[in-house]
Amino acid sequence: MIYKHSILLYVLALLSISALSNNLNDPLTGLDAYIETGMKDWQIPGLAIAVVKDDEIVYAKGFGVRKLDEPGPVNEHTLFGIASLTKAFTTAAIGILVDDGKLHWDDPVITYLPDFQLSDPWVTREITVRDLLIHRSGLGRMIGNRLQFMTNRGSDELTYRLRYLEPMASFRAEYIYNNMMYMVAGRVIEAVSGQKWHEFVAERIFEPLGMERSNFSIHDLEGKENAAWPHQYIKGDVQIIPRRDFDNVGPAACINASVYEVARWIRLHLECPGSFNGTELIDISTMRMLHRPQSVIPVQDPSKEFAAYGFGWGIRLYRGRIVSRHAGAADGMNSFIVLVHEENLGVVIVTNLFNDFMYALANHVIDSSLGVTDEMDWHSKYLNEYQEKYEEVRKKRDDIHNARADNTKPSLPVSALAGKYYDSLYGELTVTVRDNDMFITFWDDDSLIADLEHWHYDTFRAIWRNPAQREKFVWFDLDRTGEAATLNVEFNLRPDLLQVGAYPSGFTRVVRFKREN
Repeated sequence: MIYKHSILLYVLALLSISALSNNLNDPLTGLDAYIETGMKDWQIPGLAIAVVKDDEIVYAKGFGVRKLDEPGPVNEHTLFGIASLTKAFTTAAIGILVDDGKLHWDDPVITYLPDFQLSDPWVTREITVRDLLIHRSGLGRMIGNRLQFMTNRGSDELTYRLRYLEPMASFRAEYIYNNMMYMVAGRVIEAVSGQKWHEFVAERIFEPLGMERSNFSIHDLEGKENAAWPHQYIKGDVQIIPRRDFDNVGPAACINASVYEVARWIRLHLECPGSFNGTELIDISTMRMLHRPQSVIPVQDPSKEFAAYGFGWGIRLYRGRIVSRHAGAADGMNSFIVLVHEENLGVVIVTNLFNDFMYALANHVIDSSLGVTDEMDWHSKYLNEYQEKYEEVRKKRDDIHNARADNTKPSLPVSALAGKYYDSLYGELTVTVRDNDMFITFWDDDSLIADLEHWHYDTFRAIWRNPAQREKFVWFDLDRTGEAATLNVEFNLRPDLLQVGAYPSGFTRVVRFKREN
C-alpha cells in the first residue's frame, strides 16, 4: 500500500510539473491580469477579446460589465457594436459577387445605380466600385466619425444629397476616409443581388460561419439580455449614453457581434483564406485581393513606416510582418481587429468606452504570441500619451473659453432668429424659441436637438440633448436689411480628443444654412 501510494504521488507530481511547464510556455499567461489592470486605468466598464491561432480560438473571454451600475457581466458571447469593422463584411460581400461573376471591382457605379450622381459629371461617370471601397473618391466626411447625418432618413435620400458634396481633393488623388461611400457600396450589393445588404451578408457570410447572434441594427438588440451598452467619458465621468440608430449607413458601421463570432470571421481570413471548416465561401484569390494595398496612407516617416488601405482593411507593418487591421468607433463602442497573416494569428477586441487601451492590448497579445524578448510596455506607452494629449487639448479648449467676449448680446432679439433654415447638402433645420429659450432641431428628428446658449455677439454654443454628441458652435449672419439670413453650423468632423469635448477640432466643416422663413 505504501509502495502504491508512493507511485501515485510520483505520478501526480509529474502531472503537476507538466501542467506548470505548459502554463509557463503559454504565451497568453498573465493576460487576464494585464487586461484587468488596463481596464481599471482606462475606466473601461466592459471588454471582450478573442485570439485565433492556427485556425483555433485559443482565447475568448469577457471582463467587466455590460452596463455601469448593473450586474450583467461581459463574456465572450456579449454583443457589442463593432462599428467600422463592418466595412470588411461589405467588401467581402462585394468579393462574393465578383466570384459569382455578377460584377467587377472596376465597374462604374452608375452601371448598377443609374441615378447615382456626384458634383462633378466626369467623376460620376468614372467612379468605380473599387473607388468606393478604398477611400479615393476625393469626398470627405459629412458630419464626423459618429455618423449622425440624417439618422431618420433612408439611404436613398443620403445618396441623392451626395451630388451637393464638394470634394476635398481631386478624384483618386489621395486617401480620404469616407463612410458614405460604403453606404453606396451597400446599395450596389442590393442592386446586383436583389437582396437587402444585410440579408445578403447574413445569408452568404453569417450563416456559413455560424454567426447566429450577430445582427445589423440596435433594434435587433431589443430584448437581448447579453448585449453591451455604450458609455462615454463626459465632464470627468464615465456615463451611460443612448444607443443610436445608424441603419441608413449600415454597410459602413452597423453590425453588432460577439468576439466569439468575430473569431470565426477571423478564421475565414487566415490559415486557408476564404474557407471555413473545409467549405469555400470566397475564392482564395479574392480573399488575397481584400488584403492587398490599394490606397497609400501618408505617414510621418516613410523610411520607417508603411500604411495603406485595402478593401475594408488597413495594411501596416508590425515587427517586420504585414498585418491587416481596422478600428471601429461609434457612440461609445470601440473595437479593434488585427490579422498577422504569416503567423496565422488574429486578435479582436471590443469595449463599451472610447479608449486606446485596445491598441496596447492587441500589441501585447501579438508580442507575447511571437515570443518577442524586448516587449514594450504598450499599456504605459499609450496611457502616458493619452494623459499628455488630454492636458494639451484641455488647455486648447480653455483658450477657446478664455477668448469669449464678455458683456455682449445678439444683434437681434432671439425671437427674430427663429425659423427654418436650409442647405442643399445638409437639408433643413429649425430654430425654435420657447419661453425665451432657443433650440435647434436637425432634420425634424427629435433625437437631434441642441439647446442654444449665447456665447458672444451673434455666436451661440449648441449643446446636444444627447450628451454623447457634446456641443458645437453656430452663428447667425444678417442681410443688408438687418434680418437673420444665414445660420452657420460648424461641424467638428474630428475632435482633437472627444474625452475633452467636441472642440477643439482640427478638422471642421462650416455649413451655411439659408433662412427660408
